[in-house]
Amino acid sequence: MIMKWILVFCVLAVGQEIASTQDNSPVHTLPDAPSAWQVVPNYRPITPDERVHWFVKSTVGPGSLLLKGPFSAAIGTAQNKPSEYGPHWEGFGKRYGMRLTGVATGNLMQATLGAIWGEDPRYFPSPTRGVGPRVKHVVLTTFLAPHRDGRYYPAYARYAGLVGSNFLSNTWRADSAATTDRALARCGWGILSRMESQASREFWPDLRKKIFHK
Repeated sequence: MIMKWILVFCVLAVGQEIASTQDNSPVHTLPDAPSAWQVVPNYRPITPDERVHWFVKSTVGPGSLLLKGPFSAAIGTAQNKPSEYGPHWEGFGKRYGMRLTGVATGNLMQATLGAIWGEDPRYFPSPTRGVGPRVKHVVLTTFLAPHRDGRYYPAYARYAGLVGSNFLSNTWRADSAATTDRALARCGWGILSRMESQASREFWPDLRKKIFHK
C-alpha cells in the first residue's frame, strides 16, 4: 500500500511538472528540474559501445550482483516468497537467479528499443544545486530520458523494458509469482529501484567527499 501511494505521488508530480511547463515556460526558460523539453547541458549522444557498457554494468555490475541481488533474494528467502523455492540456501539461489534473468531481460529490451528510438538510458545529474531541486530531478528523470537532441521525453523504452520483462518472466516463474498482480507489483518495485539508483548517483559523490574529506 505504501509503495502504491509513493508511485501515485511520483506520477502526479511528473504530470504536473510537464503540464506547467507546457502552459507557462518557454523552451529556454526552464525550471530547476528537467521537464519533457529540457536539454541536458553539453549533451553528447550515447554511442553503441556506451550503450553496451550501460547494459553490462546495469545487469552484472557490482550494484546489481553484490547489493541489490543478494538483498532481494535474502528478503524473499526470509519471507519464503514464492513458497515453491523454500526458505533455504537453494531457495536463495533460485530467487537470486530469477531476479537476474528479469533484470537482464528488461535491460536488454531497454537498450535495444532505446537504440531504435534514440533514447539514452544513462542518468545525468541535476545541473542545479540544492537538495530540493536535485530530489525533484531524481524523481522526474525516473520517468523521463534524453533523446538524440539532448531533450527529455517520456522514457518509453524504459517503460517497455520494465513492463515487458516483468510480464514475460511470468512464463518461467513459480506459479504463485506468475500472476498479473505480482507482475504489476514488480513493475512498481522496478520504478522505485531506478529512483533509488539515481538518487545514489546524484548524492553519493557529495556524501563521499564529506565522509572521507576528499
